[in-house]
Amino acid sequence: MEHLIHVLQTDRSDSEIIGYALDTLYNIISNDEEEEVEENSTRQSEDLGSQFTEIFIKQQENVTLLLSLLEEFDFHVRWPGVKLLTSLLKQLGPQVQQIILVSPMGVSRLMDLLADSREVIRNDGVLLLQALTRSNGAIQKIVAFENAFERLLDIITEEGNSDGGIVVEDCLILLQNLLKNNNSNQNFFKEGSYIQRMKPWFDVGDENSGWSAQKVTNLHVMLQLVRVLVSPTNPPGATSSCQKAMFQCGLLQQLCTILMATGVPADILTETINTVSEVIRGYQVNQDYFASVNAPSNPPRPAIVVLLMSMVNERQPFVLRCAVLYCFQCFLYKNQKGQGEIVSTLLPSTIDATGNSVSAGQLLCGGLFSTDSLSNWCAAVALAHALQENATQKEQLLRVQLATSIGNPPVSLLQQCTNILSQGSKIQTRVGLLMLLCTWLSNCPIAVTHFLHNSANVPFLTGQIAENLGEEEQLVQGLCALLLGISIYFNDNSLESYMKEKLKQLIEKRIGKENFIEKLGFISKHELYSRASQKPQPNFPSPEYMIFDHEFTKLVKELEGVITKAIYKSSEEDKKEEEVKKTLEQHDSIVTHYKNMIREQDLQLEELKQQISTLKCQNEQLQTAVTQQVSQIQQHKDQYNLLKVQLGKDNPHQGSYSDATQMNGIQPEEVGRLREEIEELKSNQELLQSQLAEKDSLIENLKSSQASPGTNEQSSATASAQDSEQIAELKQELATLKSQLNSQSVEITKLQTEKQELLQKTETFPKPAPVPGESEAVAAAKTTDVEGRLSALLQETKELKNEIKALSEERAAIKEQLDASNSTIAILQNEKNKLEVDVTDSKKEQDDLLVLLADQDQKIFSLKNKLKELGHPVEEEDELESGDQDDEEDEDEDNGKDQGPI
Repeated sequence: MEHLIHVLQTDRSDSEIIGYALDTLYNIISNDEEEEVEENSTRQSEDLGSQFTEIFIKQQENVTLLLSLLEEFDFHVRWPGVKLLTSLLKQLGPQVQQIILVSPMGVSRLMDLLADSREVIRNDGVLLLQALTRSNGAIQKIVAFENAFERLLDIITEEGNSDGGIVVEDCLILLQNLLKNNNSNQNFFKEGSYIQRMKPWFDVGDENSGWSAQKVTNLHVMLQLVRVLVSPTNPPGATSSCQKAMFQCGLLQQLCTILMATGVPADILTETINTVSEVIRGYQVNQDYFASVNAPSNPPRPAIVVLLMSMVNERQPFVLRCAVLYCFQCFLYKNQKGQGEIVSTLLPSTIDATGNSVSAGQLLCGGLFSTDSLSNWCAAVALAHALQENATQKEQLLRVQLATSIGNPPVSLLQQCTNILSQGSKIQTRVGLLMLLCTWLSNCPIAVTHFLHNSANVPFLTGQIAENLGEEEQLVQGLCALLLGISIYFNDNSLESYMKEKLKQLIEKRIGKENFIEKLGFISKHELYSRASQKPQPNFPSPEYMIFDHEFTKLVKELEGVITKAIYKSSEEDKKEEEVKKTLEQHDSIVTHYKNMIREQDLQLEELKQQISTLKCQNEQLQTAVTQQVSQIQQHKDQYNLLKVQLGKDNPHQGSYSDATQMNGIQPEEVGRLREEIEELKSNQELLQSQLAEKDSLIENLKSSQASPGTNEQSSATASAQDSEQIAELKQELATLKSQLNSQSVEITKLQTEKQELLQKTETFPKPAPVPGESEAVAAAKTTDVEGRLSALLQETKELKNEIKALSEERAAIKEQLDASNSTIAILQNEKNKLEVDVTDSKKEQDDLLVLLADQDQKIFSLKNKLKELGHPVEEEDELESGDQDDEEDEDEDNGKDQGPI
């Protein structure tokens, strides 16, 4: 081997000798023998192969050297190198994996083999990666991130999907290695949208022929690969996201098509049912879709009904019946809607009177009471799953009545189950019915009352538990003990003859508490109990192993401890516990009431907030509408003014007013009036000027006459006096006239300037385009309409503001109510805490008293011993106790006479 390794190290340039050396090493290490030989020689060759492998990998450089040789493209080097490395991995996988993991780019070099154009190397590369990725999460992650999913899916597509050969199977097994129990790779597969590429795998068509052995194998592995992604053992979030993707891409629909197709091989059909089960398990959307699937029959029947028909048919293969049961369980898992639909098919109001169609409930009842014990067990377990964690359906199932025979009154389903139990049928049937009854009665006091109402049930259970039967019957005894324990623990004491305390006294007298607890323990100690508790899928090698259901094992684990405690509790403790429970329930009901009130108020607040936000939005919209309307009104006004101007210019009947056109709101009438005033002022000015000229001429005459000499002094004096008075009056009048003249001239000037400005503006204003058929009246009507709409919008805005104000006030009032409710809840919570503290204190005091009593008993005992030693006579307790026992026996006899036979 050393020489061969030396050749690999030194003769890299000679590909032929390297190939021979690799082939030789492969033949030494490999155990593949063509001819069949004896077992001993095979073991010897395996031992030799592993010894040679250990020698080869002792030096890690040898594996690194082999990895570097795989980079050679030469077929004579690469192919034997791939085979040798695969053989090393088969012999000592974990050690070789560790060496490859730490070698630089080791995994990447091996991934290149999938891209090789030579199919032999590519196919052997897939086998090499299978061995490399087995049970090694770190290598699986590296391979996945080296784009393995893309390459493998491409190869599967190239080879023809399910119709392909063994290469497809090898690729699928490699995908399984990468995905199984590897949450990181599963998430990467889903995020990379590779689930969508799985859909074409299941496009098998309706043809009855063409199911070769290789195709069956391929489809089997493909279905297993789907189940890897939605396995119940995966994290719930990852499973539900894969289930969602499978529904959205149509993969679930494709699987349901295979489920209902004809000519599908039995093992493929069984595995398809199991796959569909896990794709719908616990995911409401997929469960609802499955409920809507119909079989292609005439008339069409729901797929669930068709599958249940197979489950209760004893001629069907055992594995198929197990698969259908699992499918039904997955359909009902966390699906209260589906549970209600199944139970409703048994209720009197929904049963089809014509009898044309068979419902799921009728099939389950038929299986429950058939002669085949396996059908009894499957139907009982299926019906128990319809009641799982669903108190409503447990109460609804109490309404189911069965017609046992013609002429006899109908019997309730609960009563019929207990009747079959008491008839002593097969163990498998009784176990199934007892599991159904335990599931039905747990957490349902009403069902317990109905069960106890039948006076034969409790004596039957106590009789079964008390008997010393063989090992086969021990399991039935344990289940009977569990059922009786459930009847005590969930008993609401509504039946006086079967109250909790009386049932416990009955157990103590007839069975004994220790014996009862021992029988109860038979369930969890049974060899098939642990097997059923591991996985949800009912996977049994043969029908006789079909004893326990996975969900029932959870119920046993939950109830075993609490029933044991309930049996050993005294009546006083029960009473105290009941009182505490009632107090707590009252407080809880008050708290729940207030919580509901707060929830309603929160909803009201949310609604009011939404209303306020919508009103705000409406207000903003109206404000913008008002703004738009205002701008539109302004535009209409401008158009109106332009139209008036246009009409003034274009109308031939108003040609005389062409100089007095409207401008900036000044009407033509106003312009005319101004002109008249100007004319009047002008005439007044001319009149005043003429009067002024006359006065001036008069003054000049008077001055000239004053300057000429008078005829005599008297006349001159009189004349001068008269003249001076006249002059003064004239001067005053003159001043008044001048002031009037000045003011009028100023006014005239002002009016003339205004006139000029008006004329200039009229000339410079652009002539608008004439609007045919439009008039002043139409424009005025438009303006009035717009103004009316504006006023209406303003009024509506005002009303909305008032409404918002009222809502704000109402919101404040509700907030005050909420604060008051919160304070009340806080007070009630404090009271509840105080009560719990009081209960704890009372329990501690009881424990202390018990300790003191024990100490006193010990002291009395020691003192009696001392008295005996000193020789004093001491009265024995046995005598006292015997006297007490005689009294008790007398009382028991009296009670027995009063009660009569039980």
